[in-house]
Amino acid sequence: MTLVLKDVTKRFGQHTAVDHLSLEIPEKEMFGFLGGNGAGKTTTFRMILGLLDITEGEISWNGDTINYNKSHLIGYLPEERGLYPKLKVRDQLIYLGKLRGMTKSEVEKELKGWLERFKVPEYIDKKVEELSKGNQQKIQFISAVIHKPKLLILDEPFSGLDPINVEMLKEAVVDLKEQGTSIVFSSHRMEHVEELCEHLCILHKGKQVVQGSLREIKRSFGKKNLIIHADESLEFLKDQPGVISYKALTEGCELQIENENVSQAIFSALQGKGFIRKFDLEEPSLNDIFIEKVGASYE
Repeated sequence: MTLVLKDVTKRFGQHTAVDHLSLEIPEKEMFGFLGGNGAGKTTTFRMILGLLDITEGEISWNGDTINYNKSHLIGYLPEERGLYPKLKVRDQLIYLGKLRGMTKSEVEKELKGWLERFKVPEYIDKKVEELSKGNQQKIQFISAVIHKPKLLILDEPFSGLDPINVEMLKEAVVDLKEQGTSIVFSSHRMEHVEELCEHLCILHKGKQVVQGSLREIKRSFGKKNLIIHADESLEFLKDQPGVISYKALTEGCELQIENENVSQAIFSALQGKGFIRKFDLEEPSLNDIFIEKVGASYE
């Protein structure tokens, strides 16, 4: 069930929030949406879900449009929290599960399993307002996945979580993917997208500036990061041919170089310059690519 966006545009009056976005999101995969605040990620999600009308273009899932008849196949975790603070967790999820065609006993069984997995079984009869923000986020996540959707849309799912809870949620997302759910998620945390996604799209002011498989994007970017730890000063490497940028580290430096060949020349230039503890050539990170493509206007 492939999700296809074709020339999708959304205007609010004079403002174009999403500008001719075309994507194909394969099934049973995790697809990452990256972009700064106001890049158009949430607007795109709302159009996919049919919550916002498209100004131009079309969106199809398995060759069909998404509407309320498909709500039992779709899960959505919005960026802003939408749980009822005065309701108990159990009652809240029974209500939301029934909306998606589940029975009360099905919901309770799934809910207990999820709460145990997230190590908070005692929350089942607590009011949402009694929980910390991070734990509210877990409950909101459970509400998006309890009905085992085929398509799951997660808008900044890890925001506001501590590192242990981020890992817990990441593991859950990976398991869902392996069970056959197609997952689209947005983040401005590059390392999460880098770790979880095979394909991604970087949006900037509504336009896609980078799109494709993570591996190909990195390969085509070309530049490499070279990390050197040494006892002597490495400042002289600033002027080495092929060095694009030099960043001093407490125990050496990090260079961005044009290609792998430059690293060989640098390695030669280091001979006789004291003890080298580390000489590590790395692919460009998604962060490097994002900063380069989106530039100084990202805030």
